[in-house]
Amino acid sequence: MKNILESPIITEICDMTANMYRLGWDERNGGNISRLLDEQELAEYLDLSQVIRNIPIAFDAAELAGRIFLVTGTGKYFKNVTGNPQENLGIVRVAPNGTELELLWGFEGGALPTSEFPTHLMNHMARLKADPEHRIVMHCHPANTIAMTFVHSIDDREFTCTLWQMITECIVVFPDGVGVVPWMVSGTNDIGEATARKIKDCRLVVWAHHGIFGTGRTLDEAFGLIETVEKAAQIYMKIAHLDIKNTIPKEQLKALAETFHAVPREGWLD
Repeated sequence: MKNILESPIITEICDMTANMYRLGWDERNGGNISRLLDEQELAEYLDLSQVIRNIPIAFDAAELAGRIFLVTGTGKYFKNVTGNPQENLGIVRVAPNGTELELLWGFEGGALPTSEFPTHLMNHMARLKADPEHRIVMHCHPANTIAMTFVHSIDDREFTCTLWQMITECIVVFPDGVGVVPWMVSGTNDIGEATARKIKDCRLVVWAHHGIFGTGRTLDEAFGLIETVEKAAQIYMKIAHLDIKNTIPKEQLKALAETFHAVPREGWLD
């Protein structure tokens, strides 16, 4: 078997977590990532018949039984992932009963998956129904996006349309829009279910006064979605208190979307 620490799977997640920490999106132990893996990706690195230990989860994920995930640990700092991936990351498989995880690698020293892993699993389930090629759920705390939820309507359509009008590329990058969940206690199944209801129709969900969830087929896609929202929110927070002289009219947003073959959320530009 090859050393999994030398695999592209681990290298990519280490690079991503380091970058997100550098950007200030994942202070202390804030934020978490999970990636759905294929058995082929692991075949030369792990013996998938060897289960290190079973980890109970407070959610019935039987729908994902047998699926394997790389996930960040609870209480772990993104800044430490590169230096010690085997303690800060784990590879887990959803057990047949759906209420346990089989640890296949990592989480050394008794570490556990992020407390928001049930939320991740709910959102993986929702996105896989919308896109069978879906692989990533990424949660972080970008400051401008959070700040915007204090001063702007958190209606999905209104929040999205404002973001679309901040930067030309927004409607091209996320024409499916952004969902917004009002503040709720995190780490609960309730907030996971509320997020999954929104994320089935879009790839981005903002948690008011808390952070954002981005999803995608790759780490780059999920990161790029969040990055674009955060830039748009930053511009909004710079100008919201000023007398706005110009903006991108909705008719021009429609023309922009048509030019780049993007399909805006139905009815949101009416």
